[in-house]
Amino acid sequence: GAPLNVLLTLAKMHVGLPLQAVGLIGEDSDGDYILAMLDQYHVNRQRVQRTTFAPTSMSQVMTDPSGQRTFFHSPGANRLLDLPAFDRLDGSLKIFHLGYLLLLDSLDMPDEEFGTRSARLLAQMRDQGYETSLDLVSRKGDPRYQPLVLPALRHLDYLVINELEAGEFSGLEIRDGHGALNMVHIADAAAQLLAAGVRQRVVIHCPEGAWGEAPGEKGQWVPSWKLTQDEIIGSVGAGDAFCAGFLYGCHESLSLTESIYLAHACARASLLAANAIDGAKTLAELQAFIQENG
Repeated sequence: GAPLNVLLTLAKMHVGLPLQAVGLIGEDSDGDYILAMLDQYHVNRQRVQRTTFAPTSMSQVMTDPSGQRTFFHSPGANRLLDLPAFDRLDGSLKIFHLGYLLLLDSLDMPDEEFGTRSARLLAQMRDQGYETSLDLVSRKGDPRYQPLVLPALRHLDYLVINELEAGEFSGLEIRDGHGALNMVHIADAAAQLLAAGVRQRVVIHCPEGAWGEAPGEKGQWVPSWKLTQDEIIGSVGAGDAFCAGFLYGCHESLSLTESIYLAHACARASLLAANAIDGAKTLAELQAFIQENG
């Protein structure tokens, strides 16, 4: 899911960033696989704990010939991940990225002071000096979007979501009856998220491009590079790849537009591979593509 995909995409960019995973996995072969992947790409896994009380969280992703995906999710050990797992993290790191909200049962629980335990966690991370980022699960018609997401927004620096998630949060139809994007509604959804408390940048992405907005600045649409259906091999990791590229841009203080172009390049590379990791490119390769096709 989000943590592994984002970390490994960043690792494969070969930019020398210190990367650390935090999580809870089962004492099973899926957990062994995750640890092996983290080791292969030199991601610090000291804070990845194991439990015998639940299996490793996993999703089976069914992709049809058009690239559309259906997920079958087993929450497993992610349901048990809670605040103590995040105590005393490495203070030299810059960005704390949490995923996926709405699939972390313990962190999705109510909190009297902060609204939810995930909001408390994000507030604690900001108090410790981290910039914070959040990923949601795409789930149409889930009534928990507003009550579980809203409390977290005021403790976020960066929010990267797709059009479905933006529509679920805002209540706006992001596409019209003919499937065309409603740019006014995309802009309104981004403005709602900023007004709800996101501190630095909101990005709403879809296949055609992404809308980016920051407080006090005019929102902007950044188109993506179009791929035909025949060119797309798999879309399972495209959203996480987009997020990884964007967060790298934020980490390096790139402009909003530059960060989104890098995110698009990462997502495009992911679409050209069957799984979430194999398509990831080095930063030099991504920059060369942007330069040639910008």
